[in-house]
Amino acid sequence: MFRSLRFRLPALFLLGVVVSGLIASVIALRLFQSYVIDRSKKELRREAIGLTEVFVRQAINANNTGEFRAITKQLEQATGDELFYVGVPPVPGKNSGLTRLPQDTVDWRSGRTVTFEFVPPGKDETYLAVARPLRLEGKGPAFGDLIVATPKTELNQQLLPLLERLAIASLGGFLVAGLLGWYLSRRITRPVLALSAATDEISRGSYEVELDDVRGGGEIAHLESRFREMAARLSEAEQQERNFLMSVSHELRTPLTAIRGHVEALREGIVDDPGARAASLDMIASENARLERLVGDVLDLAKLEAHRFTLLEEEVDMGRLCDQAYAAFGEEARRRDIDYDKQFDTGPTIVTDGDRVLQIISNLLTNAFRWTPDGGRVQLGLVAENGRIAVAVDDSGPGVPPEEQERIFRPFWSRDDSGTGLGLTIANELAVALGGRIELDSEPGRGSRFELVLPSQRN
Repeated sequence: MFRSLRFRLPALFLLGVVVSGLIASVIALRLFQSYVIDRSKKELRREAIGLTEVFVRQAINANNTGEFRAITKQLEQATGDELFYVGVPPVPGKNSGLTRLPQDTVDWRSGRTVTFEFVPPGKDETYLAVARPLRLEGKGPAFGDLIVATPKTELNQQLLPLLERLAIASLGGFLVAGLLGWYLSRRITRPVLALSAATDEISRGSYEVELDDVRGGGEIAHLESRFREMAARLSEAEQQERNFLMSVSHELRTPLTAIRGHVEALREGIVDDPGARAASLDMIASENARLERLVGDVLDLAKLEAHRFTLLEEEVDMGRLCDQAYAAFGEEARRRDIDYDKQFDTGPTIVTDGDRVLQIISNLLTNAFRWTPDGGRVQLGLVAENGRIAVAVDDSGPGVPPEEQERIFRPFWSRDDSGTGLGLTIANELAVALGGRIELDSEPGRGSRFELVLPSQRN
């Protein structure tokens, strides 16, 4: 439980609020304490100024010791502070009623008003005090200092109401923060937990997962959307893998069955006629070449995807190369009564890998003849303009729907679940490796146009 995201998120959120609240409370207390002390110093200084004047007048005019002590007690009661004295006795032979402090408590001879802290004799607490010089004349020498002091504990007691209010506010804030953290964690972790459960389903091989839409957008919604795409891609990849295994098994079994049948016939002497024997050997050679092409396609795709494919650089006459590719399908066009022609505006020479370019064009033509019905039309075009070479293959097949135009270049994907689905994939990967691309322009019902675009010079 304590390691779950549902617990850790609100816990971390609440911990952050608590730490922030404590830091803010400490700062507030320190600021308030500083404010109280500064205000108390100002009040003590103001009281010291008034009391020294009163004290000097009373010291001069007092007729007896009892009257002087009474005046001193009245001054203490009026201010609420304690009065101390340091220096020469203001009235020789008379008790002023003030507690006298040691001479080294403050430098009274300097004649300056001083703010300081001290512990009075017989006390065990610190006092905040202001020492004000006493003078019989306005600018005469000081004969002592009148010290107005107040215990610091009384100042600290002013912090108690603030502490109580801060404690109440903090508890309320922590409660609200806890509830908010719990609510937010539920909002955040619900889709995350759903994604986690969906991940477990996918790990068990079940890609048909259902996820509720995440409201409000954001990173979680983006993650959920990408997860859906990933699940769809994995499901499609698994389907492609199954199709590939079925297709390759079929493609391998068919020529192997033909080869085995002809070999057994030759071995058992069933075929005695020299012409029939030659036809059987030709069939074996043809099926063997078919197997080699299939294995070669799989190996080429693996090398292309692993970026371990070696390309040659040579001068290639594109006109002659396109003629070679065009001629290879002439017999099939005549046999199927397909209107097969070529249109070459130029015959440029470029630096590239001629065998791979021929492989790309042958794959595009193979795809065009596969989907073009008997009596249809296939055209091969060559154009050179704006520093690029374009080889186009047009057909009158059924066309490719928009939703399938990206899929047809994926490996092992076939629109009719026949064949290996590697021809267009290899052609596209080779085009990219050569620094070019394959563009598709197609609509259902009007055929397709695959165009190989290559730079006139390799970078």
